[in-house]
Amino acid sequence: MAAPKKGRSSSAQSKPGRSLALILIAIVALTGGMFASGHTTPRLGIDLAGGTSITLRAVPEKGQESAINKTNMDTAVDIMNRRVNGLGVSEAEVQTQGDANIIVNIPKGTNSKEAQEQVGTTAKLYFRPVLATEISGAAATASPSPSASSSASSSASSSEKATSSSSPSSSASPSATSTSQGRAVTDALKADATPSTSASASASASPSASSGSDTADATKLQAEYAALDCTKASVRATAGKGAKPTDSTVACGQNSSGQWQKYVLGPAEVDGTDVDEAKAVLNTTTGAGWTVTMDFTSKGTKKFGDITGQLAKNQSPQNQFAIVLDGDVVSDPSVDQALTGGSAEISGNFNQDSAQSLANMLSYGALPLTFKEDSVTTVTAALGGEQLQAGLIAGAIGLALVMLYLLIFYRGLSVIAVPSLLVSAILTYVIMALLGPAIGFALNLPAVCGAIVAIGITADSFIVFFERIRDEIREGRTLRPAVERAWPRARRTILVSDFVTFLAAAVLFIVTVGKVQGFAFTLGLTTVLDVVVVFFFTKPLMTILARRKFFANGHKWSGLDPTALGAKPPLRRTRRPSAPVETKEA
Repeated sequence: MAAPKKGRSSSAQSKPGRSLALILIAIVALTGGMFASGHTTPRLGIDLAGGTSITLRAVPEKGQESAINKTNMDTAVDIMNRRVNGLGVSEAEVQTQGDANIIVNIPKGTNSKEAQEQVGTTAKLYFRPVLATEISGAAATASPSPSASSSASSSASSSEKATSSSSPSSSASPSATSTSQGRAVTDALKADATPSTSASASASASPSASSGSDTADATKLQAEYAALDCTKASVRATAGKGAKPTDSTVACGQNSSGQWQKYVLGPAEVDGTDVDEAKAVLNTTTGAGWTVTMDFTSKGTKKFGDITGQLAKNQSPQNQFAIVLDGDVVSDPSVDQALTGGSAEISGNFNQDSAQSLANMLSYGALPLTFKEDSVTTVTAALGGEQLQAGLIAGAIGLALVMLYLLIFYRGLSVIAVPSLLVSAILTYVIMALLGPAIGFALNLPAVCGAIVAIGITADSFIVFFERIRDEIREGRTLRPAVERAWPRARRTILVSDFVTFLAAAVLFIVTVGKVQGFAFTLGLTTVLDVVVVFFFTKPLMTILARRKFFANGHKWSGLDPTALGAKPPLRRTRRPSAPVETKEA
């Protein structure tokens, strides 16, 4: 058996079916994953689905211009995400735009006015003493509550320790988890009396305030607490939101087990601006795992030392302080001694994400930033539907024109180009549908434009390959060797062209913000898919069809007719002329 000659690759020519099988398996797997996930359509952006887009501009306090930085802006995005989610919105988008802007996109079906009020106000962070707390709704087992301990660097405060305590559990007798609800809030904070643990004490009012107004306030607070059901999103959205820092209030919060708890909270004793810095730390020294450390300002150090000293004299839950952000309790650590060192550490059932989240919230209370509303754009669902329809019509027209061009100029080769375009379209659609729930990708109008532009880019790759094959046929080669000789040259051109396009899309995605990123992302995605389709579908399919007589014999409708292409006579191997024979004359 003769060995294959150098320079001729037999593997790609003899086994094109493997590449076709591989890409078909990928299509089936991705499509199956799409249906299994339940997301069979791409997620639509605000401009297509309808909704409200709010642009907020960060404004620093006087002399604090450096406060507009990536860390603070990312923290603000986290807080606004919490606010929007508090309205029951699951598809909202909150992202930074440039250095000083935040874009909030809220889909249709949401009270846009309420959402606008929620994201446009400055977050308020307070430390309030816990007067009473219990699981809200159905009875559930207790979960450990975070504990706070001093972590000051001075020798005097470094020896201060606090033991962890368990959050009260909900039971048939609520007295095990709550103090006397009728006690005036200010007296409950300052009194040394041990909280009552009897069922009758928790079910009846026993005000100790001297004035009638305090008694009325306590009675009203007791009624609000009794009626509070934190398992309902509509209740959580309003509970304690309008309370002044000097007022007692009710609030809702979620413990580490995911259960909703309701609270009676005293007046704010420490403000968020009293926190100088907060960060998540992995504590390997004591084995506490992930913790949150807080450093206070000089004014905050005194306030925090005073309140923790008072709370340490009480029994659970009145030895806890609630960290309240926008009226929601985000943490309720307990203390057993005054923390006067100027810093504290909150430990408990934290992982890295939950510790970082709490640290961000604590830091936000000290951010010298406010946000001004620059613009509000509302897109109705009808208008979004019209834009989507127009985009789909434009895409269909573009695809039809490309197919018509291929059919007219390349005739039979369109049998390869059209299925390649369809495979590229299927992959693009399925991946976009999967990226919606995976990374929050939303198909907006610029992204649709990117997909339309990609049709031309994909068709250009086929044209490059076909023209290289035609060039080889013009040189007098038959189809099968022409395909294999044309592929290396076409491959190099396709890769360079797609790399330039992808590079442009990547730069555009990095340097731009908002909707333009949708165009860049779609353009980059389809460019990568173009390479995949050409390598694993177009080239193998061309190799297979080159063995068929219709193409191999250069039928006039194949698009590879040597006569129509002006091919040279077939190349033949010439033999070296033999030496002339000398004859002698007789």
